[in-house]
Amino acid sequence: MRTIEVSGKTIDDALKQALSELGVSMEDVEYEVLEEPSKGFLGIFGAKPAKIKVTVKEKPAEKTAELLNKIITAMGLSVNLQIDDSGEMIKVNMQGEDLGVLIGRRGETLDALQYIVNLAVNKNMEKRQKIILDVEGYRKRRENTLYKLAYKLADKAKRRGKSVVLEPMNSHERRIIHTALQSRNDIYTFSEGEEPYRKIVITPKK
Repeated sequence: MRTIEVSGKTIDDALKQALSELGVSMEDVEYEVLEEPSKGFLGIFGAKPAKIKVTVKEKPAEKTAELLNKIITAMGLSVNLQIDDSGEMIKVNMQGEDLGVLIGRRGETLDALQYIVNLAVNKNMEKRQKIILDVEGYRKRRENTLYKLAYKLADKAKRRGKSVVLEPMNSHERRIIHTALQSRNDIYTFSEGEEPYRKIVITPKK
């Protein structure tokens, strides 16, 4: 986070100078007035310039990288962060060796880390920014696995003529299952139970 103190004849003059030195625009900074300008006696003697402290606002992607690096370092891991904030959300793909600990059982650790990062980065933010964490493309592989599982169990339910109940899943993974099977007209899906044990039921249509 960059912070400088600047003086000027007026507060506006000091702000313009600060923006020029920092190479940013007004919406990128916040400032604090340290000393109000004073004209002094007869506008000459004892005149004081305005003095302000200007801080460049930290962008969500920068805050995300900073927080993740602290957490990962504390865990004794070495990770390369690939951050894409060009879209509506911030996507972070972490790469390195032995990162299974960051994923956890069925992605539970990764989901928990993502939840914490979203809370911390969006604290005191005017506009909430969604952050998606991934480890070496794990989420895409998991999504493909869930699609295959959905098709397999839907066929099983149809073949046996009775419902198939899946193991408990988080809301994101349940959504993947529902989406995978929404175009089929021989079965239907619904969720039952309470979090964190909510599960999907695949039922054949009569």
